[in-house]
Amino acid sequence: MPASVLEAHAKPETRKAIRCVDCDIHQFGPGKSDMLKHLPKAWHERYGTGAGTGHLGFHNPVGVTRRDCVSADGKHGAASPKGLAEHLLDPYEIDIGILTGGVYNMGVHPDPDYADAVCSAYNAAVLETWIPEDDRLRFALSISTRDAALTAKEIRRHAGHPKVVAAIAGSACTSPLGQRQFLPIMEACEETGLPLMLHPGAEGTGICPPPTACGYPTRYLEWHTDIIQSFQTHVVSLVCEGVFQKFPKLKVVLVEGGISWLVPLMWRFDKNWKALRSTVPWLDRKPSEVIQEHFLLTTQPIEEPDNHEHLIQLFNMFDAKNMLMFASDFPHWDGDTPNFALRGFPDEFKQRVKAQNAIDLFRLQSESPLRNAKS
Repeated sequence: MPASVLEAHAKPETRKAIRCVDCDIHQFGPGKSDMLKHLPKAWHERYGTGAGTGHLGFHNPVGVTRRDCVSADGKHGAASPKGLAEHLLDPYEIDIGILTGGVYNMGVHPDPDYADAVCSAYNAAVLETWIPEDDRLRFALSISTRDAALTAKEIRRHAGHPKVVAAIAGSACTSPLGQRQFLPIMEACEETGLPLMLHPGAEGTGICPPPTACGYPTRYLEWHTDIIQSFQTHVVSLVCEGVFQKFPKLKVVLVEGGISWLVPLMWRFDKNWKALRSTVPWLDRKPSEVIQEHFLLTTQPIEEPDNHEHLIQLFNMFDAKNMLMFASDFPHWDGDTPNFALRGFPDEFKQRVKAQNAIDLFRLQSESPLRNAKS
């Protein structure tokens, strides 16, 4: 048989170009039994009591997750790979979905050993029970920032897995992430080629400082609006501390924190740097240039001004074409779909935001298997 024929038979029959990558999917699970399977027995009793960092008790009248995503078996659409396929991947033609639903609160847990153990068990359980069920799924390792050395080991432990594409930490933290105690995490991410993703949600809980610079807000609306303060702090810290001079290949993704705040922050940052650059002599160019080279942002929750042209003007004020990536935030109450979130994006960079930026960042293949979740 000619070589060309053999090659043709060797290639998967159902492959297609990647048209859409979803960078933020919050799956339910793994379940308790799957977690305990991978959690050292010394922690079983503690985990069984639900020991975590608690929550602030803010009331969201519509709930955290959508109520309209229920399969025929009565389970929520985020409760299984099959449910994700039915309610998200198939109807919205999402070719690659990155599972980011994790244990972000472990980054502000008072016990760093327990935090590391929970993250490690979670990662092992997801890779065992979720990832093999649908070829479209990829995984962002959940990591704690409590002990950077332990976290670096966890990153290196799984970095070679073909479906692991990033490491994700909570933006709730005990200190700004540019500080030197966190450098082992940054080093491990650069060494393995995994982007570091930051995700909000645990601000104000555990041993985290209050969620705003002025203390604790009264209502969920305030907390949800103010949550970008942690993102702003980490961006300024990572740049000022010279993290990207130490690790020039490191990429950081700001997930679920909005977009519009970035531009005025860069303006303010550049202006102050011009006057105070002697305090950060390693920062040899404008902060805005460093930010646009090393940071990316996901689209959900994208701001929606009354005048849509104002959003387009904002895109022209930074490298939006190469810095934005689509995210649904499924199945959260304020989630998006690609056809809705990107409907007003300029045609000249819509496809980069919908797929190509994520393909480049996460080193995805340009083609993806066309396959539904297992039954």
